[in-house]
Amino acid sequence: MRIDIVTLFPEICRAPLSESMMKRAQEKRIVDLHIHNLRDWTTDKHHIVDDAPFGGGQGMVMKPEPIFAAVEALKKTSDARRSAPNARDSAIDERQSKVLLMSPAGRRFDQEMARQLSLESHVIIVCGHYEGVDHRVIDHLVDLEISIGDYVLTNGAIAAVVLVDSIVRLLPGTLGHEQSADDDSFSDHLLEAAQYTRPADFRGWKVPEVLLSGNHAEIAKWRKEQSIKRTRENRPDLLG
Repeated sequence: MRIDIVTLFPEICRAPLSESMMKRAQEKRIVDLHIHNLRDWTTDKHHIVDDAPFGGGQGMVMKPEPIFAAVEALKKTSDARRSAPNARDSAIDERQSKVLLMSPAGRRFDQEMARQLSLESHVIIVCGHYEGVDHRVIDHLVDLEISIGDYVLTNGAIAAVVLVDSIVRLLPGTLGHEQSADDDSFSDHLLEAAQYTRPADFRGWKVPEVLLSGNHAEIAKWRKEQSIKRTRENRPDLLG
């Protein structure tokens, strides 16, 4: 899978995506990650990427020209890669590039969307900033607007890191245990059950006896009950 991130702040993405599982996934070539500065696609000497909104209003709006230029160039790069003689999987490589825009006005991101995106062969992520992007980008270039939650961040690069991490960890070979992703919270619309490790008795707080019993059927039953209980307490909306 190839992922291209287009942002005004490459370093915000580069540092967290160069650590831990994300680093290993790149070293093992599970994901081909590229982080780009949007200003590289400007044509003026000042590398301007924003302008005042038509109709008035506060703030600045990201201009369409550099965004279109960036995405179209990256699509061509992906097309060239797909047509290369050593393309590893033609069934996957024939898919279209998926263009995403990180925006507080987008669809709310969840685990199911992460799973769907993890099946794509090429994802281009455009990171919004300022008061947003010229809407012609949304109308004619972007396939999907995505929000990681009902709040506003300084810029879309922060949200893009969250998006990429959640997608890449679902790719085969990224996690140390292939079942790990299946056991995560939200995988079955429930939160993960409570987890415990050594010592079995810490300051008088003991690990539930069932987890020490060795009875796997009872442990599975307990974890399911705890998962439902935790979901009811913290995220009752998921039980609907």
